[in-house]
Amino acid sequence: MFTPRLLSAATLFVAVLAASTAAAFPVTVKSCNRDVTFDEAPKRAISNDVNLTEMMLALKLQDHMVGYTGISGWKTLDASLREGVKELPELSPKYPSKEVLLEADADFYFAGWNYGMKVGGEVTPETLSPFGIKVYELTESCSHIMAKAKPSMDDMFVDLLNLGRIFDVEDRAEALVAGYKSGLAEIQERIGTVKEPVRVFVYDSGTEKPFTAGRFGIPTAMIEAAGGINIMDDVEKSWTEVSWEPVIDRNPEVIVIVDYGDVTAEQKIAFMKENPAFKNIDAVKNDRFVVLAYVEATPGPRNVAAIERLADAFHPRNM
Repeated sequence: MFTPRLLSAATLFVAVLAASTAAAFPVTVKSCNRDVTFDEAPKRAISNDVNLTEMMLALKLQDHMVGYTGISGWKTLDASLREGVKELPELSPKYPSKEVLLEADADFYFAGWNYGMKVGGEVTPETLSPFGIKVYELTESCSHIMAKAKPSMDDMFVDLLNLGRIFDVEDRAEALVAGYKSGLAEIQERIGTVKEPVRVFVYDSGTEKPFTAGRFGIPTAMIEAAGGINIMDDVEKSWTEVSWEPVIDRNPEVIVIVDYGDVTAEQKIAFMKENPAFKNIDAVKNDRFVVLAYVEATPGPRNVAAIERLADAFHPRNM
């Protein structure tokens, strides 16, 4: 049984704790070209796509989530992600409709342009706002709706830090980002000064025309961090189709294969090796292919480990 004095102390502690928590809000974060203000941490969040969902999981935000969307329609979950989301439902195998988000009584949607939202589509920050669903947009995707500098790994770090502020887990976010930055610094120290960056082509999919990462896709930043250069750096897109002619003309030394979907990485490599049009490409002649899973080649927690693998492949003598 508490004495009045102890009861008073306990009550004071609870009041101080509540005041401390309340003091963290409201918070305002920049999402592409918008300022988004949160009066409290979201309680019924939904993430779209495998990489954005992994960002939420890396910050241990499962208790704030009611589900995820946009994974099984294109990709399979690996063991670590299945474990992380095992108690959460997939609400839509591809991009969710507005009705899906409303039926889940969502209060937050973490998505991006071409990562769960389309310009002019039915699910956008503007269409969800009247229903009290706040949207945070993946920074890499902002190039679809606004002028934006070429990406760097800081784009992914900004997303993690903003999520940390939104969900009041800033310490977790800052610790994660510090670890990733330390890993990047170690990689770049091992590479040393790169006088001639390795020429790299990102092959996502397609036979008649390849689908690849352009200037504004995160692979450009990853390739540069690993001591290479994306040969499609002058294409003012994030992910887009190009023709094969410039790929052949620019003669990549390494080809990064993005592994997902019905066509396997092995089949993509075989297609390039067996096509006579590609026989003089250095990467094909020297069998220099690097396979990255989709979740490694899109912004998310696995980027830094993927950069290390790229650096190993680009500069084997330095690693």
